[in-house]
Formats: sequence, C-alpha cells, structure tokens
Amino acid sequence: MTSAYLEKLSSGRLAREGLLSAAQVQKAADLLGQLDGGKVETVRVVFADQHGLLRGKTVTAGALASVFRSGLNLPGTLLLKDTSNRTVFPIWDGKSEGVMATMSGAGDMLLVPDPATFRILPWSPHSAWLFCDPYTRDGTPIPFAPRPVLRKAVEKLSGLGYSLIVGLEVEFHVFDRDGDSLGHHEAGMPGQPVRTRLLDQGYQYLAETNYDRLEPVMDLLRRNAQALGLPVRSTEVEMGPSQFEFTFEPADPMTHADNMIMFRTMVKEVCAREGLHATFMCRPKLPNSASSGWHLHQSLVNGKGENVFIPAEAGALTPEVSAWIAGLLAHASESCLLTTPTVNGYKRYQPFQLAPDRIEWGYDNRGAMVRALMVPGDGASRIENRVAEPTANPYFYFASQILSGVSGLEQGLTAPAPVENPYDNDARALPPSLIAAIEAFERGSLFRDALGAEFTEYMSTLKRAEWKRYLSIVTEWEQHEYFGIF
Repeated sequence: MTSAYLEKLSSGRLAREGLLSAAQVQKAADLLGQLDGGKVETVRVVFADQHGLLRGKTVTAGALASVFRSGLNLPGTLLLKDTSNRTVFPIWDGKSEGVMATMSGAGDMLLVPDPATFRILPWSPHSAWLFCDPYTRDGTPIPFAPRPVLRKAVEKLSGLGYSLIVGLEVEFHVFDRDGDSLGHHEAGMPGQPVRTRLLDQGYQYLAETNYDRLEPVMDLLRRNAQALGLPVRSTEVEMGPSQFEFTFEPADPMTHADNMIMFRTMVKEVCAREGLHATFMCRPKLPNSASSGWHLHQSLVNGKGENVFIPAEAGALTPEVSAWIAGLLAHASESCLLTTPTVNGYKRYQPFQLAPDRIEWGYDNRGAMVRALMVPGDGASRIENRVAEPTANPYFYFASQILSGVSGLEQGLTAPAPVENPYDNDARALPPSLIAAIEAFERGSLFRDALGAEFTEYMSTLKRAEWKRYLSIVTEWEQHEYFGIF
C-alpha cells in the first residue's frame, strides 16, 4: 500500500512544487501505510503561530493523504492576531503589499506538513499531531512564520561551520481549577481567566516532601512527555507555590523548539482534562506567587563534532565562547522582544530574585543574565542564558540567540569581564518594559539585516498593538493611588 501512496503523493502539488522533498514524500507515504487499519481516527494538522501557540484543523485519518498531497488551507489572518485574538493588521483596506497582500480580505495561506513531526497523543490515543509550515497560497515562504525563521538562523550559523546544541529548563505553575469562568458575561477577547487554588504550599525549593505530594501530577506530565518522545531529564519542585520545573536533555534548536511547543501544549491539555490549570505566564497575579523563567543552555559544536566552549584551563574563555557571550550581551536589548514577548515578563526582571535585571555575564552566577558553566575537559561545557520567560515563542527565541552569537563570531567580539555581584554594578539594565523592548528592537539592525524588514515590521506592529491595549486599561494600582486623594 505504501507504494500506492508514494505514487499518489509524488504527483501532488507539494511534491511537484518542491514544498515537500523526495525524502519527506517517502516518509509521508510510509506513515500513511502504517496508519491503514490502525487506531488513529483523527489528525490535528497544526502550526505554531507567532505566539508559539498551536492552531489548525482536525482531519480524519482517511483525509490525511490529501494534506500530504495538496496541503491544507487556513485563513492567513491567524498570523495577524495579538494575544487577545484580535487581528491587528489592516486586511480590508486593499493597500497591503508583499506577503501581507495575500492575507487581505482574510484570504487563505497554505499549510505544508512535516511528516517527521507526526505524534500520536498519549492522552488522546485516537488522535495525533502533525506540525506544518505556513506559506502563502502560491507557495511563497512567509518571512515571519516561526519555523522558517529559526531554520534561516540555523543555516546562517551552519555557514560558519558550526551548529548549536541547546538544553532546556522550563518553569511553570499547575493549580487546581476552582471555577471555569464560563458564564456568558465572562466571554471576551480575551475571556476571563479561570479561578484557581494551590496544589501545594511553596517556598520549599527542591523539598522532598513537597515533591512527594506533587508526584502524581509530576508523573502524569512526565509520562505524557516521554510518550511524545520528549527527552525529559528531571522533574523538580520549583521555588514558589505550585511551581514546577522540567529539564530536558540537549538537542538541536529545531528539535527542541518543536519539543517546547509540544510540551507546553501537552501540559495545558493534560492538566485541563484532570481539572487542573497549567500556566506558563511569567508572573501570575496571585498572592505569594513566584515568577517563572526559561533558562536556555547553549554550546557550540564545530564541523568535527567538538564542543568549542571547552576551556583549555580553568577560568579561561575560548575565542568562540568569548565571541558568543559578547554577541548575546551586545544584542540583548533588541532581542528582548523575542526572549520576553509579554507585558508581564518584564515584572520578573527584579534584583535578588534569581533573575537578571541587567546585561552581564558571570561564572556560575544565577543572578547574571548569562551564566558560564565551563570546565576543562568537560564535554558539557556551556553557557546558560537566564533572560527569557516561558511564554517565549521558541523558534524566535532560539533564532535570537543564534543570530546574536553569530554576530559576535563574525565581528570577533570579546566578552567583557565577568561579574561577581550581579545586582550592584554599572552594567546596562535590561529593558524595563515591553515598550522599551519594542523600541530597542526597532532601533537595532541585527534582525532587520538577518531576517528582513518584513519580519521586523511585523513584530513591531504585533507587539505595539498589545502594548496599546495594555495602556488602555486602568489598573488596580492607579485606582488605589489616585481615586481617593484627587
């Protein structure tokens, strides 16, 4: 049966136009053959949007061949929405140009599936995921589609003879759901958040007894992650109440970007089925809560497979790691829009909270933005960037790290001296707000030069719309501060 599928797919649009390679067509044909007569009933054909959230349509298993043959059409406006699901780009004025013109009138875009991403969902075994890349209707790449953006950054690094290996530490919260907020009056853009209560008391970092109380949920999430093929390394009780941390074995950027999307989505879906609420929001507005971060471990490998971050002697920096650190620091401000993309994420940049508040690096220093963990002879020598929040779109986040590091390598930059007191020095502060990050992004040239003006203008428009909505809301602080005295 596989040969029949291969013939059918090879004559389809995606194969003819080179949107699927011959190897991908073969893999898709093999997959379809394996699904014949199996237990998979539906396939969720999805793509990671600009916010790192999965969107798509569900097709029956019998209709999957048509997706591999011709792709799947979805409204292009799905790439034009802010976090409230409002379309924030003009689509009805008829004045849009370039790629944006293809989305006028809420026109379609084309999803091209990647057969290597097919996963049966362990919590819903009759269903599966299939990740896609979005293109315009005529098969033109979309310059701000997340997976292609990361692919472009990876190719740029490869052109220098290097590849990046990344390891993930991801913090998040899981709460008991105490109400669904499903009243008609609670709908909106966005809707009202669910009401929650704690699963456990907090501020017992890595405490064994707390872990034992949380183990049923830890195990539930770990088993589902492992069933998806995610390389879970550890499950931990984090600092705050009901706060978790999962770490993952190292992998290449695209693999781990896909893994992060799968992990976040799996955690939310599995928890929801159990009457729980999981959130990767950086700093929930809940009493006594702790901020969540996303620490990215990075090591650079040359064409011989050697980790070029391994120092020759203790306290020394190789030229490659010195340039990489210098690049990360030089472009940290303009990268914040991609590492910390929400209004809320900037509430984490506080001193003495195990989070960075300025642009600096240090040896094994958890207060610094970049933490250097390098030992002579240690194949795991690496740096850890602690700047990001766990809501970050992993494709954009990883691309920002690669392009910043490449800039350091190409210019032959040298890292400044390491810091020992990360909260008491004259290092540049990280952007204090989303609007400051937007402005730094707009002033910078790194992403415009590497990814094009369409990408930078897109991100600027998208996030400025979010900031404008934020400014339109009267906060509790304003009410407390001004309502009585004036």
